[in-house]
Amino acid sequence: MFIRKIFLLVLLVTKFSFSQKKKEISDYANTITSKELMENLYVYSSDYFQGRETGTIGQKRAVNFLKDFYIRSGIINARGTNNYFQPMILNIRGKKVETENVAAIIKGSQYPEEYIILTAHLDHIGIDKNGFINNGADDDGTGNVALLEIAEAFIKAKNEGIGPKRSLVFLHVTGEEKGLLGSKFYTENPLYPLKNTVANLNIDMIGRINPKRKTNDPNYIYLIGSDKLSKELHDISEHANEKYVQLELDYTYNDDNDPNRFYYRSDHYNFAKKNIPVIFYFSGTHEDYHKPSDTADKINYSILEKRTRLIFYTAWELANRSNRIKLNR
Repeated sequence: MFIRKIFLLVLLVTKFSFSQKKKEISDYANTITSKELMENLYVYSSDYFQGRETGTIGQKRAVNFLKDFYIRSGIINARGTNNYFQPMILNIRGKKVETENVAAIIKGSQYPEEYIILTAHLDHIGIDKNGFINNGADDDGTGNVALLEIAEAFIKAKNEGIGPKRSLVFLHVTGEEKGLLGSKFYTENPLYPLKNTVANLNIDMIGRINPKRKTNDPNYIYLIGSDKLSKELHDISEHANEKYVQLELDYTYNDDNDPNRFYYRSDHYNFAKKNIPVIFYFSGTHEDYHKPSDTADKINYSILEKRTRLIFYTAWELANRSNRIKLNR
């Protein structure tokens, strides 16, 4: 009888611990809120940043905004950076332009030398010839504020003893609008060895609804590239969505024959060229793409929250699974 009671007690504690762990994961995801995404995006896509064109004063203000967020959140700068900045000089239309990526890291507890890199491009297209500011709320303000919220959720988990087993690098890249130049610079001058980079999750425009879709249901996200280098990454992504978020994962633009060629048009592609598995998260273009009318008031914040949580859960699964994902043979 005594042994039976002990067994039942152990079973009960084990069951409680498992359910508590699952609850805690969702608790961290639930810190990603539409309210905070909105608050940060209204700042990041404001006129103060003057459209964030690479090398301009507006872009310098943007990188300082990102740096200050990580400092306030207690997330340290990535190795090899100059106070969170990875400086570079880019040749843009024959001019030398000084600019920088922004990189922060949450170190893994068990496999700290394995890295999951989450990216968004910090720049936009600046001020047009008529003096109108292109604030780029969706492109790619949404990606940047999503990274900040995901980072904040992970550091909260780490501070409460449930830190990621693998390291997470939050990389805001410059020069995307000039030809994916900041991510190209990173992959040619990596802060962490590319051979130790598990995957790249790239976020570029996830706050709107594509008017070309046959339905107005916003409960979707386009995924591009998830199966091209690692079927295992694709399966983890599918599982995370099914288990936690239940968005429609739309692979329309993942088709090799897609005339838009979106797979080649955002920063994940520079990682893919180095044989690093990638997922590109994207909600599609719209009538305000690359126009001054791409403003924060047009973002669907409830669906931005849901899409950001999906990326968090996918990163969580990648960071905490027993084995590193494998490349396709």
